[in-house]
Amino acid sequence: MQPLETIYGQFTVVADALTEATAMLPSRCAGWSITDVLYHQLMDARRALVTFATPADREPDTDSVSYWWPFAPAGGDPAVGGAERAALRARYARHVRIVASAYPVGSLAASWRETAAAALRAARACPHPVVATQGHALRTEDFIATLSFEAAIHYLDITVAFPAAEPADPAALALVRHVLDGLAGSPLPADWDDAACALKGTGRLPVSAADAAALGPLAVRLPLIA
Repeated sequence: MQPLETIYGQFTVVADALTEATAMLPSRCAGWSITDVLYHQLMDARRALVTFATPADREPDTDSVSYWWPFAPAGGDPAVGGAERAALRARYARHVRIVASAYPVGSLAASWRETAAAALRAARACPHPVVATQGHALRTEDFIATLSFEAAIHYLDITVAFPAAEPADPAALALVRHVLDGLAGSPLPADWDDAACALKGTGRLPVSAADAAALGPLAVRLPLIA
């Protein structure tokens, strides 16, 4: 719970400080403004509320690492081709842009604040050892880890224009590194700090020639998640 509580709290601090002008600044998430990312996170917190109240009727079929395989550029359901996945992503991005733009920034921040707080309460009180979401069954602690992973990445996205923002929670970034190492099948370079690991492993920072040499054959697989 600690990484999720901390990174959600950090997200709230930034959201509450946004103005109509700063909310429209570009984020690190390609094509999305800070408002878009905040709305996307609001949707994730809403999904968390549903998930914590949805016990799975079967054993876990994924964990905090394998959950992300379908989101890898080369991953996903083999029945769904790359073009179809791209179309699904484009439709989702359009939805986010339209709905996020309809919120006054203060209203969006308030919705995030109260929903995130409710999701944290639901996580702490969840009585179910295994929960269901997006067609998967996960141990509750693994689901919490997926929420922390996503929030940490998107916190890095929304703070790109705010150098005075508090650095992302170290425990949350360590969890991101653990997941990316798992997706890679081997540890990412030790000389990358956890923030650099998160940004380079997800394609938000370019991989230099020196990085590629250190990565070896793994270099062609980055980004590990998109």
